[in-house]
Amino acid sequence: MTQPNTLELAKQGDTQAIASLMNRHLQPKGITATVALQDACLQVMLESAQVMNQQALITFVHKGITGLGAASIERVEVYAYQTGEQFPVWSQEFNLGVTKAELEAVNNKQPSTNPQVVTISINLSGDTVRGLTTQNFESLANKMTNDIFSSSQNMFIQKVSISNGISVITIER
Repeated sequence: MTQPNTLELAKQGDTQAIASLMNRHLQPKGITATVALQDACLQVMLESAQVMNQQALITFVHKGITGLGAASIERVEVYAYQTGEQFPVWSQEFNLGVTKAELEAVNNKQPSTNPQVVTISINLSGDTVRGLTTQNFESLANKMTNDIFSSSQNMFIQKVSISNGISVITIER
């Protein structure tokens, strides 16, 4: 039985294989990629001594990850670090369901004609929140969710989750 090749492993969501494929293209340009997968979110950390072109790298990562079609990856976060720095120079995230035209509209800061699909999570905290009864929390969470759903114009809110540290109210469309 033969070992699966790097591309096949990457299509299965293998992070070492994904990093290897990225590095074949990026390392000659002085950029190194490391990759992690957590909760269907692929985290891509790019490191270079030079300043990195955000738009070009986001397009490269989006095209490459989309092309893999890995079912285990729903969202991608890209972080660009300059060598020796603790914090990223820039970061960007995207859902894999986003089209190339929508990604370019975000990169160019132009409004998209197609709505963006968004999931919103809100964590309420503080003494007042902890003192809420379950019924009051549910009422507050439902009102906030309805306000969020009704006020969104340029995006499609797919799911809203509101937590008070004890309970979580999640409403999906």
